[in-house]
Amino acid sequence: MKLLQLTDIHLTAPGETIGGREPNDNFRKALGHALTHHPDADALVITGDLSDWGDRADYLRLKETISGLSVPVHLCIGNHDERDVFVSVFPDLVDDNGFVQSVLDLPVGQAIFLDTWGANSHAGYYCETRRSWLDERLNETAGPVFLFMHHNPVPTGIAPMDKIMLQDAEEFGNVIEKHRAKIRHIFHGHCHLPLSGSFHGVPFSAPRGTNHAGWPDFANETNLSASDLNECYSVILASETSVMVHLVEYGYQGEVRREGSPDYADWNRLTMVR
Repeated sequence: MKLLQLTDIHLTAPGETIGGREPNDNFRKALGHALTHHPDADALVITGDLSDWGDRADYLRLKETISGLSVPVHLCIGNHDERDVFVSVFPDLVDDNGFVQSVLDLPVGQAIFLDTWGANSHAGYYCETRRSWLDERLNETAGPVFLFMHHNPVPTGIAPMDKIMLQDAEEFGNVIEKHRAKIRHIFHGHCHLPLSGSFHGVPFSAPRGTNHAGWPDFANETNLSASDLNECYSVILASETSVMVHLVEYGYQGEVRREGSPDYADWNRLTMVR
């Protein structure tokens, strides 16, 4: 099974830039690169911050852009989104409680898309109603399950970023702990940093994002830190027994060389070109 994860696309009015980069252009480039190199992907997931200001025009443009793609696209919302505005454009993506949550059958197990949005806050929330919904969905499946969400449930160690992580992470973690034998991996965004680790025994990872990049500035106690590192997305390869996550820096414009050989017999110091 192959899945693609894009995150933090931050669509804006065409021509507006964030960090000197145009989010609409970078989103189109990400899609073009991903679908050119991975047309066999089973699904593409965008894990939140779909719009930079939650404008309806951004969601309409997003809907038009993804409607004709060869790979099905699934969406989560993030803190830069506005749930009510998003739902006005994507009404089929809400659960019975009005949250943007759903379950998708995959060639290997299921994906569950979570809504960690909270009003008037950049931090994430996963309330009792949402936790009950997730608990019920996990009770219904034998797994394996792949969770997709926007906010990070684990502190990064960077003070300003940790102020806006998932606020009720331990309550969420109690649900994860209960079902961790079924949950293969958690995929999130939000931090604009390539991250990996584990949460209540479940591995997680996050890519940098398709537009502006963060920087792990551990000495910064006040502001979020930005950089001009390459835009990227993730390629996820999964089987019944394994998960591999690649960070693809599609914004890299340098040379990609094919050199060397994996065959030990070809490992010759005198003839090898490097």
